[in-house]
Amino acid sequence: MRFSIRDRNAGTLHAQVEAELRAAMADGRLPVQAKLPSERELVSLFGVSRITIRHAIRALTQEGLLRSHPGKGVFVATPGRGYELQVFESFTETAKANGRRPGSRLIALRKYRPGLEISRPLMLRPGAEVVLLHRLRLIDDEPVALQIDWLPAADVPDLHQLDWDRDDCSLYAELIGRYGITPGKGNSTLSARLAEEDEAELLNLTRPAAVLTVDQIVFDQHDRPVNMTLLIQHPQRCPLTLAQTAPTSFHREA
Repeated sequence: MRFSIRDRNAGTLHAQVEAELRAAMADGRLPVQAKLPSERELVSLFGVSRITIRHAIRALTQEGLLRSHPGKGVFVATPGRGYELQVFESFTETAKANGRRPGSRLIALRKYRPGLEISRPLMLRPGAEVVLLHRLRLIDDEPVALQIDWLPAADVPDLHQLDWDRDDCSLYAELIGRYGITPGKGNSTLSARLAEEDEAELLNLTRPAAVLTVDQIVFDQHDRPVNMTLLIQHPQRCPLTLAQTAPTSFHREA
């Protein structure tokens, strides 16, 4: 696969990279559901910096042309099938609004240096640390979802000091109130698969069993990535009704 920057003096480089990737999706060089080359490969193919590649990928992701799947990579989205959802309440507040009792059980909370599949969508420099927050979400004491969040560690320095087993502890509320981080927009990708053994055990499912997965990435008002989330939801106990809206809106659970 070949890409080129025609005029390095015309406009911004990331806009030209974005245009070239858009053209590759249109002419079939990058077909629907194709995985993009790695960040390192794109740097080599275009002859530009990592930050230029990241800006272009972020713009196309926000537009809905690309989808980032934590742990897997960045893929070309399916036209007309991906959609984004508008829910500005957290998991906790949404449950309360529906007369249900939310709960949470901490599974893991750690800081580490991730691979490119995490650092690239979060626009982090190589070697930068993230905080991984892994929780089991409950409604009326019944497990309904597993939630894994990745956040830039520099943005949430004391996240580990919070009591994540507390029923009313909401990541979304903490980002706004404690850290002054206000989500502005983002995207969500829904899919389904069979539950893995540990997932089935935590969600009280008998294998083989299907689960709904939601991959999300959220940006603040300055278009900086706030966090990535992977939700693995029980097929019958999910408490939310998700209304489809225009592609410029977004869905957020925390």
